[in-house]
Amino acid sequence: YLADGRDEKADLYVPLNRDAAMLSPAVVIIHGGGWTGGKRDAARELNIGTTLALNGYVGMSIDYLLATDSAPSWPQNINDCKTAVRWLRANAKRLQIDVDHIGVIGGSAGGHLTSLLAMTGPADGLDPTAPWGEFSCAVQCAVPMYGAGEVRDSKSALSMLGKTREEAPDLYKLASPITHADPKDPPFLILHGTADKTVPVEQSEILAAALKKAGVEHELVLVPDAPHTFDLQPKQQDLRPLVLKFFDKHLKPSGK
Repeated sequence: YLADGRDEKADLYVPLNRDAAMLSPAVVIIHGGGWTGGKRDAARELNIGTTLALNGYVGMSIDYLLATDSAPSWPQNINDCKTAVRWLRANAKRLQIDVDHIGVIGGSAGGHLTSLLAMTGPADGLDPTAPWGEFSCAVQCAVPMYGAGEVRDSKSALSMLGKTREEAPDLYKLASPITHADPKDPPFLILHGTADKTVPVEQSEILAAALKKAGVEHELVLVPDAPHTFDLQPKQQDLRPLVLKFFDKHLKPSGK
């Protein structure tokens, strides 16, 4: 789905037995891994993609550029996520996708990229020029799970950005979703476990606060006792009804 010379791939989850004239909403799925690891076909992404396809959505779980100790991935990683949205629109006819109803979901580093994808537009300088530059990379709603609302100093942030916050405060600001909150942002459903020891709950709380201040429709759901990484079916709470209700409301014209 990326430009020539890139090896990253995507997995598609497609509803079965669709009528030839039927158009389905689509959702991009962005994996986690501290911006340095993770894969599109990990258990969480498989769970999300399968859940979506069983409920009438085309899911697209993507690999994107990962950072290494010697090579930062910013801003190519967010460029890749935006390219995925464009790819869905470019291939909408053969995949029977409703181009006006595309969402995004992701966990951890993927949660951060989910928020950033939904909250930034052409004016922010993060939209790639190619491929598929003639198509919009805007999404109609977002579900970030236990991701960073504000990028702070950490080993993984240093890997992604290539500099410390002290060295490049403007870079950290640009990479932080809360910087970009404005009234045009699409609706958000934010999920975070209260027992998260990796990304503090505060990160989702400050994201929710920024969205509230900007007047953006959003809901913050804290999952009691849930740890850092979970799919849509953590033992603490089955999140599928909540997430599907949100996607149905914003991505299915009939609301169901």
